[in-house]
Amino acid sequence: MSDKAPVVLIMGPTASGKTALAKGLYDTLPCEIINVDSTQFYRDMDIGSAKPNADELRAYPHRMLSFLDPAELYSVGRFVDDVCVEIDAIHQAGRVPLLVGGSMMYFKALVNGLNDLPPTDLVIRRRLEAIVARRGIQFVHRGLAKVDEVSAKRLHPNDSQRILRALEVFLMTGSTLSSMHQPVSSPLNDKYEWLPIILCPENRALLHEKIACRVDAMLDGGLVSEVEKLYTRGDLNLEFNSSIRSIGYRQVWMYFDGVMTYESMRSRVIIATRQFAKRQYTWLRSLSSQFKRSLTLDSSSILSADNDADREYRKQELMKKVLHYVQTSIGE
Repeated sequence: MSDKAPVVLIMGPTASGKTALAKGLYDTLPCEIINVDSTQFYRDMDIGSAKPNADELRAYPHRMLSFLDPAELYSVGRFVDDVCVEIDAIHQAGRVPLLVGGSMMYFKALVNGLNDLPPTDLVIRRRLEAIVARRGIQFVHRGLAKVDEVSAKRLHPNDSQRILRALEVFLMTGSTLSSMHQPVSSPLNDKYEWLPIILCPENRALLHEKIACRVDAMLDGGLVSEVEKLYTRGDLNLEFNSSIRSIGYRQVWMYFDGVMTYESMRSRVIIATRQFAKRQYTWLRSLSSQFKRSLTLDSSSILSADNDADREYRKQELMKKVLHYVQTSIGE
């Protein structure tokens, strides 16, 4: 058994069953849950982020939930600092931190570490924002491609926050952001014993069906009204607020802009979520190779269950494997 402090990581694509697994561990072991879903960091963004409701949070408290205003910027570096404070507080209380979510970039930062990037230069940033206002973010994205082709290919042409950051770093240092994003060894690896549990449904068709059902449930549950409240605030926009560019929020925002019909908006949310899940699989394959040991589970059987009783039975079978892995790892 390692003398490093254990930290359980539950990772997987959207709608793969991470929340149910976290609840099962919380009910069985002395765990505390830390949210690692970037959209759930924001207040007033509950339905589209699939945030636990009030009753669920009373039964299963989450740290790092609803602590940001949607207008706030939040960096990966700040996340690492914040989550380590929470992890250490849980360890000091004699409990085990349980990090749960689908924001793979944040998990990667914990395991691979962060390169030393320069702080934001407000003069350069304002100059770039002025260019965006005059010429559009696609123009700036094409400019990025000329100096940092790797970053330009990685970033969506409408992802203004990251495009501006990549150009800003180049203008400040003369080096590309992509060259600074090469994996490094995180100092946290010497402090914490990562216990990754990776949910990877092998049946993608089942996951796609689950995603479509989840999107419809969000729309029926009031997603449009939730976005309307953000839309009418007047201080948020797609260009400079990463919170609003989250899947679901972006498409409903565009619906209010008159860019698409309701049916087109619904279809776009489903497609974008499926594409995001595909990227999550890619991140997971890369991340899994970074760990000395991990537990990878196919949750397709749960997604394909015919009824609640069958689904619960299959969850319990999966949970037996999880408990054995965690208990063996932490020596309980």
